[in-house]
Amino acid sequence: MIHEVDEALRLLLAEAGLPERGVEVVFDAPTRDFAARRTAPTVSVFLYGIREETGRRQAGAVAEHDADGVVVGHRAAPRWFELAYLVTVWTNRPQDEHRLLAEVLQCLTAVDALPARLLTGTLAGLGATVELDITGRDTGLPAVSDVWSSLGGELRPSIDLRALAPLPGGLSPAGPPVTEGLVAHVRDSTREETAPADDPGRRLRYHDGTEPGPNADGFAAPRDRGLPPGRRARGRTR
Repeated sequence: MIHEVDEALRLLLAEAGLPERGVEVVFDAPTRDFAARRTAPTVSVFLYGIREETGRRQAGAVAEHDADGVVVGHRAAPRWFELAYLVTVWTNRPQDEHRLLAEVLQCLTAVDALPARLLTGTLAGLGATVELDITGRDTGLPAVSDVWSSLGGELRPSIDLRALAPLPGGLSPAGPPVTEGLVAHVRDSTREETAPADDPGRRLRYHDGTEPGPNADGFAAPRDRGLPPGRRARGRTR
């Protein structure tokens, strides 16, 4: 899920025309070594924190089907996580950095969520919305100033970007579908005799079913049964 959010963010920034102007989009940590190795205008989208959004946690599972509509398993409900990115720009002059940072900010604030056309893999399969937020609120993740201290670099203008994305639950495989009705072997407990070994038994009948077979879609068809001796239908008189 994380790499899929990374790819969607890269595509979103690419749609703003950055690669055509020679601007690189990377996901490296903006350390001093990174700054020394940079040779072209660069946008760094550094993932520095992950936190579960426990308020969205749900119980239960959803059935998954194959191309023929047969249930192949049950997948647990997804769990939602907030991904915190430190977005910085790197050029040779502060004026150019501010101009590029403004373009990146305009691109990220133009949408409230990652466009569905940019989602791949499990994010596209779930069909969920991956929300984006430029935030300064305290959500339990490290502060931006603490991130810079940990990186060993000097504090510089940056964008604190948050993405809220689902992590798919585990898949539990389902057993093969039932294609035939239940077969019951009945024995009269008041008698000593037992049913022969080759007794095929009696197949239970279900309403609106069909005769079982290699292409059967349901269970055995219903049939009329006579009343046992001494019994009469309800509502009838002798």
